[in-house]
This record gives sequence, structure tokens and C-alpha cells, in this order.
Amino acid sequence: MKKITLGTNGPEIGRIGLGLMGMSAFYTGAGTDDAASVATIHCAIDLGVTLFDTAEMYGPYLNETLLGSAIADRRDDVVIATKFGTLDHANGDAYGAIGTPENTRISIEGSLKRLGTDHIDLYYQHRMDPNTPIEDTVGVLAELIVEGKIRGYGLSEAAPATIRRAHAVHPVTALQTEYSLWTRDPEGEILDTVRELGIGFVPYSPLGRGFLTGTIRSVEQLDDGDFRKANPRFAGDNLEANIRIVEQVDAVASEIGAKPGQVALAWLLAQGDDIAPIPGTKRISYLEENVAADAIELTAAQLATLSSISAPAGDRYADMSSVNR
Repeated sequence: MKKITLGTNGPEIGRIGLGLMGMSAFYTGAGTDDAASVATIHCAIDLGVTLFDTAEMYGPYLNETLLGSAIADRRDDVVIATKFGTLDHANGDAYGAIGTPENTRISIEGSLKRLGTDHIDLYYQHRMDPNTPIEDTVGVLAELIVEGKIRGYGLSEAAPATIRRAHAVHPVTALQTEYSLWTRDPEGEILDTVRELGIGFVPYSPLGRGFLTGTIRSVEQLDDGDFRKANPRFAGDNLEANIRIVEQVDAVASEIGAKPGQVALAWLLAQGDDIAPIPGTKRISYLEENVAADAIELTAAQLATLSSISAPAGDRYADMSSVNR
């Protein structure tokens, strides 16, 4: 797998990472086969994947523990990214954006313990706290870097102005934001900002929450607790309308003898050498497909066809108030 440096001050990584959320939370089948998930993590390392993405809220806590157990004897082979700032530890782990220095310090200690490591390579603020100045949060993150508990920090779903304010306190290593043929929101100001500042870009849900693989045609395929059942893009007429996106991706895939998901990843990788998507899967077969997308080179005409696909019907969250702020 090709390697890139994440931003100007980040680690060298394989340019396709692995998102671990669905192994433990929010998606159909989460937490039902940890042994298979561990096997997938091990296979990913063998295939050259280095960036593994988790968060304390996935479970909560279960996903970090899973990753920690899987890499116990392979810590030096991986770059651990985890996230804080959506669980209020002083109030019974209530869900909500909280970036206070006190909460951040509680979070890091818990994550280090669950992951079985003395440092985290990339520590993201999961959502921006409207009640805590970003300067205060980054101030404690800078202290954690000096203390050796984290190697760098990132932001998730932050607005350009917030990114600039954070970067002025201490350089941001990476921004994590949803980006795919299904979600083109970062194009323009967000990508321009991170590139100007030398910040790496990590797209999450690069396969449109699984939709771009072409395997989801009805919400009846999903468990009742699956996050996507309440997602506007999977609801009613929106789902039917959005199938046209998959059909257009599948048409290109048929041209080159690839899977739709591979084409979606290849398109994303073609958007810049500074992009490191983290597709998620619990299965080795899908992992192998995703990693193989690294070798796919789309033609200019194919890229133009894909880029011309119109936006999907429906917002990407039922409540968009917590993103891009």
C-alpha cells in the first residue's frame, strides 16, 4: 500500500486506514463477533494498514478495549487514533459535546488504559464544544503532547474558523470529517483551509455508511438499533432516490471489473495525496476489497463522471447542529 505523511507534522501511514466503530457500536452486527473483528484488525496490519480509528464513545469504551486487545503484541506496527469530547465524565458519562480541560484529562487516562499503551498517536476532539473555547481545549492537548501521552491531536467536524483558532495555539495534525461521493461538503473552504495550514485530512464514512458498496437496498436489512435506520438519507423516498448514486458508481465499476466500493475509494484517493480515508468493516473479505482500491487508477473521464454525480437526498444527520462548528 502507498504511504503518505499525515499533514506536515504527523506520522507516516498507509493511505487507507481502518475505522473500527462498526465492530462495537451503531451498525448492524456490532459486538456480535469480537473474534472476527480481532482477526480483521490483524489482517489489516498484515496488508499494510497502519491507521486504526476508534473513540471512547464507541460502546462506549468497548471499541477501545477491543483494539487494545488486538494490538497488545503489535503496538509498534500501528498508529492509534482515538477520540474524546462526547462523554461528560463528571455527569455519569452523559452524551454531549464537552471539551473542558478537566474532562479531556479524564478521557485520556481512560483511553490509555483501555488501549493498553503509554501514548496515543492521534487524539481527536470528537465534536466541538460550543461552551468551551477551542483555545482552552487545545491548551490541555498541547500539555498532553509535552507529557508524552499523545503524539499529536486532531479535530473532527470542525469549521474552518475553529480549525484556524486551534492551529494558532498548537499545530493541528489532522482533521476528520465525513467525505465521499455521498458527502462532498468538505470541498472548498474546509479542504482549502487544511491544505493551507498543512493539516492532514482523514475522511470518515468514505463508503457512505456502506451505501456506496451497493449492498443496502432497504432499511429492512438493518437491525432495529442500527444508526442508519434513523438517518435521513436512508429514509423512505430518500433511500429510493439515492440508489441512483450507487447505480452510477456501479456503472464505472463494471467498466474496470471492480466493486462499487472500490471505485468510491479510488475516486476519493484521487482527490489528493493528503487524504487518508478510514473505511470501516468487520469482515476480512471487505477489508481486502478496500485495501485493493489503493491500486485502482481511474481515468480522467471516469473521475469526471463520478464527480458529476448529484448530491444525495437528505441530510447526513437528523440533527446537523453538532457538525461544522
